[in-house]
Amino acid sequence: MMRVEVKPELLRWAYERAGFAAGDLAHRFPQLLAWEHGEARPTLKQVEHFAMATHTSVGYLFLPEPPVERVPIPDFRTAGNERIGRPSPDLLETIYICQQRQEWYRDYARSEGEEPLPFVGSAHVTDDIEVTAAGIRQALGFDVEERREMPTWTDALRRFIEQADELGILVMCSGVVLNNNHRRLDPDEFRGFALADGLAPLVFINGADTKAAQMFTLAHELVHVWLGQSALSDVQLTSVPEHVVESWCNQVAAELLVPLEALRAEYDRKAELRAETDRLARRFKVSTLVILRRIHDSGSLTRGDYRAAFDAEIARLRSLSKGSGGDFFLTLGARASKRLARALVVSTLEGRSSFTEAFRLLGFKKMATFHELANSLGVGG
Repeated sequence: MMRVEVKPELLRWAYERAGFAAGDLAHRFPQLLAWEHGEARPTLKQVEHFAMATHTSVGYLFLPEPPVERVPIPDFRTAGNERIGRPSPDLLETIYICQQRQEWYRDYARSEGEEPLPFVGSAHVTDDIEVTAAGIRQALGFDVEERREMPTWTDALRRFIEQADELGILVMCSGVVLNNNHRRLDPDEFRGFALADGLAPLVFINGADTKAAQMFTLAHELVHVWLGQSALSDVQLTSVPEHVVESWCNQVAAELLVPLEALRAEYDRKAELRAETDRLARRFKVSTLVILRRIHDSGSLTRGDYRAAFDAEIARLRSLSKGSGGDFFLTLGARASKRLARALVVSTLEGRSSFTEAFRLLGFKKMATFHELANSLGVGG
């Protein structure tokens, strides 16, 4: 049985990178400490299993020293005043698969003779916030009055995603890496990102975040698309980003969802804050968190009172949150973007793309799953 040499620091780097302590893996790799102390060597098969358990490329474990991994797009996330450090394997793999999907769709769009989308890169951070938000709202058909007629703000979020999709933006919303429900994405690490491109702009929303937060994340990342800038963003409603781009995107996103002029006309200063927040959330079909942000923006709520009210509301929403798998094939379409999934299925059925490529980009392995997805998207053969 062939045994191989793996440097202890690479083993340690791999499991720490994946968020484990050595003891967390002891039941799966009883000799891990012996390998780490140089008292024993693993077999190649054991190294492969260890790489799989720690979501690490096998090749990394044979490098002379641990690699320094960086997020492959501009990273605006901060914790306090410090940039967030080492990215998790889950975040990196999510960005990589989205980049691969984007590359595939860009080639597909070219083959279909599609023209570059004029709104990508059409905005600048020196532009007026209200004018920019109004332009994005008009392009999307994101009408405030239309949203008021919808039953709930979750319906409004679903419609918001559809409108972006119809405009040509690949919107992907998932709380896991590909379709692996054992690898849940951490909203505290990231809430979303944008990959700007003239033919295949892409927005990813962390579906493990609250539905309430996802609305603002989508709006924020769409503003990055209008700027023509890829970014991993700090999109918390309570944050005041130091970076000028993030601050501007937050302001435009808030104005896009709830125009400040309309909020001021509707807001009753004499009403109890919680009741008024609920009423306005129903009125504008956005989350109560967005409404709290806009009340603060209007000057009707101090920074301290806003933070206290926001923290109380996020705790309440999390206590009400219940997991729901829903229909797998509808979920799969949302995770991969319905626009991309539909194009992949059509291209594969026409013989222009391979089933192997489609399975890799969509994150499953069974032919039956492919045909069920095709039927759910209305493009089955």
